Parts: sequence; C-alpha cells; structure tokens
Amino acid sequence: MAKLSVRDVDVRGKRVLTRVDFNVPIKENGDQIEITDDTRIREALATINYLREQKAKTILMSHFGRPKGKRVQKYSLRPVGDHLHTLIGQPVIFSHDTIGDVPEKIIEHMENGDVALLQNLRFQPEEEANDPKFAQVLAKFGEVYVNDAFGAAHRAHASTVGVTKFIEKCAMGFLMEKELKYLHEELDNPAKPFVVIMGGAKVSDKIGVLKALMKKAETILIGGAMANTFFKAQGIPIGASRVEADKTDLAIELLDLAKERGVKFLLPIDVLEAQEIRAGAPTRNTSRLSREHGITDGWQAVDIGNATIALFEEEIAKAKTILWNGPVGIFEIPDFAEGTIAIAEALAKSGATTVIGGGDSVTAVKQAGLADKMTFISTGGGASLELLEGEELPGVAALTDK
Repeated sequence: MAKLSVRDVDVRGKRVLTRVDFNVPIKENGDQIEITDDTRIREALATINYLREQKAKTILMSHFGRPKGKRVQKYSLRPVGDHLHTLIGQPVIFSHDTIGDVPEKIIEHMENGDVALLQNLRFQPEEEANDPKFAQVLAKFGEVYVNDAFGAAHRAHASTVGVTKFIEKCAMGFLMEKELKYLHEELDNPAKPFVVIMGGAKVSDKIGVLKALMKKAETILIGGAMANTFFKAQGIPIGASRVEADKTDLAIELLDLAKERGVKFLLPIDVLEAQEIRAGAPTRNTSRLSREHGITDGWQAVDIGNATIALFEEEIAKAKTILWNGPVGIFEIPDFAEGTIAIAEALAKSGATTVIGGGDSVTAVKQAGLADKMTFISTGGGASLELLEGEELPGVAALTDK
C-alpha cells in the first residue's frame, strides 16, 4: 500500500478527525427513524475501536442522504450516533452542528478514548463544493486525519479531499485498506480462471468497467436489464423490456472487443418474462432466445431463465476468482429473484475468491443469507466501479504517501 495506514501513525491521546461512511438505508416510522441495514456502521468499527484502544479522541464525520446543503430533520445523524453507541458500548457524544461553537466545545472537553460524531456534513453546501474555508474549519478539529469512507472516496469533497491540505498526517482506516486490497490488488493479479458477473440496468454505467475487466477476465457473464440492450443489438425481440435503445452501438462494440481479446462473453440464452412488474404477475420461461424467438410482445424480461442459470453455474464452478457486480434480475420482487439467488448460492459453494463489488449485489447476497460465505463484500457502489475501471479515487490520492 503506497498510502499511510492508521497503524503507521501515532494517534495516542491525539484528536483524530475520521471520515466514515454512515450513509445507511432508513425507514421512517412516524417521528422515528429506523436503520434498515447497519453494514456501513459495522464496517467502520475496526477503525473506531482501534482508535479507542489507542486512547485517541475520535471525531467522526459523515454524509447522510441528500439534504442538498440544508438542515433536513430526517437526515440528522443523531439516530446513527445512538446506534453506534449500542455497537461500541460507550456513549457517542453528538454535535447537533457540523462546525461552530457546539462541536468546538465538545472537542475541547473530550477525554482520551472518547468518541464524538458531528452533524451531517451535507447540511453544509460547502461540503460538496469542496470549499477550502469549510475544509480548513473541519481540519482544525483534528491533529491527524483518517479516511475510512471508501463509499465516498470517489468524491472530491471538503471532508474527503479538502481537509487533507490542512492536516500533516492523513491516513486510511482499516476498511479503506481492505477495500483497496481486494478491489485493487487482488483483482490486478487474479487467480485464473477469473469470471466476472455483471448485472444491473444500464450498459452505459458499466462500459468502462467491462472494458477494463476484459484485459484480465477469461469469462464475463451478463444479466439484468443491461442484457436487453445486447439482445436488441443482435436483433433478438425484447418485447416491452427495459432497454437503452440508443446504446446498441456500445453493446456491439463490447461484443467485438470480447471476440478480439478472446474473452468468453456470455449473454442469457433464455429469460423469465412477466406480463408486468409486480409480485404475482403472470410469468413464464422463454424458449432459447434467437431472432425468431425473443421476448413476447408486451411482456418484459425480469430474470435470467433456467437454462441460463445452469450455464452460469457451470462457468462459476470452474472459476478461481469471481467478481460480481449487479443483480441478474429484479430481485427485490421475490417472484423475479430466483436467478440472482442461484448466482449467490453458486458463488457460496465455488471455493473461489469471491468479491462482491458493491451496490445491489451486496443486498442480494445478504437477502440470500450468504454474506458470510463470500471472501469480500465491498461497501462502495460508485467508488467500487471507478476503482475497477482503473480510475484513481480522489479520496485515496489525497492521503499521505507512506
């Protein structure tokens, strides 16, 4: 690792300004906010607990939701602070303001080993604008800076990049280190055969990643609505399925590139089609897809079909390294989740190094109850994709070199 890690810095008794990613999914119950998945909070515990053991004064900061630079009650980090309190078994001092007198007084009175949490960074418009004055005010809170917010590392904001200009030692936390190890180092030189499973809705979102991964992967399996764009490009009828009609040239370009590089690029050979997208809607498995037999007029592809599940399972069983990004169907509706669950189960019993590259595939693996059977699950959506594309993440680049 070319960047300083928190373990390389003496943090004892120091004020450590720590950027975490507590942007967790929530549900509103009347006045109460309920956290529906606390993975991102739990993933930050290794760094938080290390700082507590080292008797540092830990000042946590995070964004939460999209309040667009205004105070929005439902995006207050207060409930997150309360939840963190239960996880670490010690009070988390909450600052109702992000900057100003309130956090200044709290930090002034912190004891060694204390943990404080600042109010939502995005209540301040200066955060996303990477305003240097705002970054300087934040930087005054800490003597050392630690970035453990991999999910926000692809954003050049005040709390991820700006502050690093005003603090001498800027290190990565343990989660950031782990994400870079698996998504960068492991996948730079993967054990072969390397199989990539790419799902989700849009080819345009994944074009850069697919091109980058074609340099390393033997096999790429495509599912989800993005497959429809490839079908359309090949003249296979897609019925009323969701499609990026203006991206068929991209699809052809990717198919040609795979052929040129000798990459096995497998599209679904059949799909589950539904009359409409809702639980309980009539569904059926198509016959083998071709120009003559595509998706029925007025029907939509909602999952990969039985023959495709078998084909994909066969490829997964041969792999030594697997990267999965994006579900292969509309798995949020149980009737359309069979393909995605089958992929998760095939990964769980594969014996390969399995890397789940952020976003909805993480939710899918958890829903299938198989999270503990995966080698590594990323907490970053956009950040994972950019790293896999070979992009340098601003939040990582800004840290101090070792």
